[in-house]
Amino acid sequence: MRDAVTAETRCDPAHKLAQLTDRVSRLAVKLHSYGSMIRHRTNLSGETYTGLIMQYRRISFFTALLLALAGLTGCASISSTAQQSAAESVANATTPAKTQPRPHRGLAIARDMVGMPYRYGGADPRGFDCSGLVYYSYRKAGIEVPRTAAEQYSKSKRVQAGHLQPGDLVFFTISRDKLSHVGIYAGNGRFIHSPSSGNPVAYASLHDPYWGVRLTGSGRLQQADN
Repeated sequence: MRDAVTAETRCDPAHKLAQLTDRVSRLAVKLHSYGSMIRHRTNLSGETYTGLIMQYRRISFFTALLLALAGLTGCASISSTAQQSAAESVANATTPAKTQPRPHRGLAIARDMVGMPYRYGGADPRGFDCSGLVYYSYRKAGIEVPRTAAEQYSKSKRVQAGHLQPGDLVFFTISRDKLSHVGIYAGNGRFIHSPSSGNPVAYASLHDPYWGVRLTGSGRLQQADN
């Protein structure tokens, strides 16, 4: 009797669907992690990185589909409706969100500069001032950008604070009612900047009262498609 109950539980549609959803979710997370790790270690970008991501998506979908079919064929009691639900779960778990913005190359370069010293007028790894960090990171990523914070503000397209994306620029008025500081938005309310003499390139938070009240505006410079 106990064995019969156990077998019945294993073939219960809800039980099987829960198992399959869990396996598919873990597989999708692993594949995404592998893709991010490869990109980080090889510094892939453009068409090469896009092609790699597409390959991972195909592998994720077909592998998850095989897992679903293998699990479902062992239980004759599962209805066609349950099988359709399982297939939909696989598709939902492995299909990336269409609205997710692609990684910003300028931001990736700025992240590598965290810890570098501040240097007035600096725009290379020997030392950066605030606009020099933006200038170096963006131009290394192939994005044309002016040199000073005021010029970067004028050149960029205005973005509302609620619509900031990683890689956007955030501008601040520190003193004398003049825009005089810039950072690169990194997501989750944080930005990367080169703050001042004696302080290296670092993360800061827009939720910090010091920066929050001095935020003047934000802007976006489009990166190339390739």
